Amino acid sequence: MRAFFLRVLLVGVPLACVTSIAITAQGRGNAEAAKVKNPVAATPESIAAGRPIFQRYCATCHGVAGEGGTGTETMPPPPSLVDAEWRHGSTDGEIFSTIKNGVPPDLFMEPWGDRIKDPDIWNVVNYVRSLAKKK
Repeated sequence: MRAFFLRVLLVGVPLACVTSIAITAQGRGNAEAAKVKNPVAATPESIAAGRPIFQRYCATCHGVAGEGGTGTETMPPPPSLVDAEWRHGSTDGEIFSTIKNGVPPDLFMEPWGDRIKDPDIWNVVNYVRSLAKKK
């Protein structure tokens, strides 16, 4: 019986972790990030503060209006941020996590957490939300 539990711990737990990572990588959201609430209210000031940050760091791939890009031979097209499909989660916390941490394992969406401060990322989240609402 003890050997069974040891096998479950040594094989089952790592397998569950890999499965969880794979689900996130396949674009089914991030359950932990989904629980995180946006501490920055989506005020006109926050949205206005997020716009130049988006233009500087995000528009190159996602387009000036957030409608996505074309991609290259080695990289898939960046997704639209104004449509209804959010492959990596659509809550504010999931969007924040995607911006801050990127999208593993290939990191086609690179992590920006070392270059953009958390309050500024939240402003970008609010700005991206404002783009989607215009549709």
